[in-house]
Amino acid sequence: MSELRRMIDHVAREKGLDREILISTLEEAMQSAARRKLGSKVEVDVAYNDEIGEVEVFEFKEVVEELTDPDTQIGFEDARRLDPDCELGDELGIKVETADFGRIAAQSAKQVIIQRMKDAERDIIFEDFKDRKGEIINGIVQRFDKGSIVVNLGRTEAILLAREQVPREGYRPGDRVRAYVLDVKRVSRGPQIILSRTHPGFVEALFELEVPEIAEGIVTIEGVAREAGSRTKLGVSSSDRDVDPVGACVGMKGSRVQAVVQELRGEKIDIIAYDSDPARYVVNALAPAEISRVVVDESNNTMEVIVADEMLSLAIGRRGQNVRLASKLTGWKIDVKSESKYSESLRDGYRSLLDVVGVSDIGADTLFQAGYASADALAYANAADLAALPGIDDERAQRLIDDARDYIQRRRQASDAARAGGQAQREAPVAPAADE
Repeated sequence: MSELRRMIDHVAREKGLDREILISTLEEAMQSAARRKLGSKVEVDVAYNDEIGEVEVFEFKEVVEELTDPDTQIGFEDARRLDPDCELGDELGIKVETADFGRIAAQSAKQVIIQRMKDAERDIIFEDFKDRKGEIINGIVQRFDKGSIVVNLGRTEAILLAREQVPREGYRPGDRVRAYVLDVKRVSRGPQIILSRTHPGFVEALFELEVPEIAEGIVTIEGVAREAGSRTKLGVSSSDRDVDPVGACVGMKGSRVQAVVQELRGEKIDIIAYDSDPARYVVNALAPAEISRVVVDESNNTMEVIVADEMLSLAIGRRGQNVRLASKLTGWKIDVKSESKYSESLRDGYRSLLDVVGVSDIGADTLFQAGYASADALAYANAADLAALPGIDDERAQRLIDDARDYIQRRRQASDAARAGGQAQREAPVAPAADE
């Protein structure tokens, strides 16, 4: 076996490159070197001969009677000595000794080969990783770069950006790290693999590894809301009535969820049963707080959740985290109120109805029971819906709306005046005390 053929086989095996790509690269490099040596006018053909393990270079010249351009022509007698069967006007291929290319041409060929090999290797790595977005990958911390962590994946490197790192997680060179493949980009220096340990998808992918029912499609992850390093809420459902989705994710004696918690270094995880009824889903998401009632406003995509006074802090969570994650998980804006505050707001709303001019004529109870629980609700009512109530015609409905708006305007003006008066009082200069 020739030295060149042995080298091609070795590089293809060691670098994982396609042998045909290497040969094509080698041919292209030799063609570039041949044109540099022979000139751009010369027609050159380069081909790798696998039998002898050699790149053969041929220059083609036209067979002519009278030689006028030695670079592109060959005399008839000289051509006959090379090929007795050639005729005038034929294109005769003449083998060129590659050793004649010289040191500069050889160096140029070497550079092209090296560059093409690097490009081919980068393409292979990009093709290998481009479809791995959303997967979990293992690597070793190699070095640090301006807050980011460069992770060695074996054949290539990945980067764990500072913003994708969980606060308070520390690493040293040589530490093993497990992360989520967030993105794979093709850049000039090669494929850039971006990792994350904060993305909600990381938690989802960890559960897919730990819970066979998720991999089999029996249990579905409906949503993930996460504040990395602190707490995660995971909504799950089951397509099989005999399989409890929450129990499947928790595992025997909590083994499955604990494996995920351990990887996340103690991050709390709430596994929540998904429900197609948004109100029930919100109630589940706010567990362990017990919910007294839920008032749904579909037009504004909001829910007013009422809890017992002693449950308020539990429902809201530390610094509002519980309700914030529940809102992110369910997609509803959630307003948590205690029963005492809710009752007080109902009383205030009812009083404002009584204050609106004319309400007493048809009864505040009628409006209140119809869902117009305050002057504000009445001010933004639809006249046609209001006119459908007993004792109210179209004209009366519009007048009620106008009266409610006037009431709100007067209340706002009074509030502004009171605020301005308080500000003026605070800014008034204090008269100096008289000398005794």
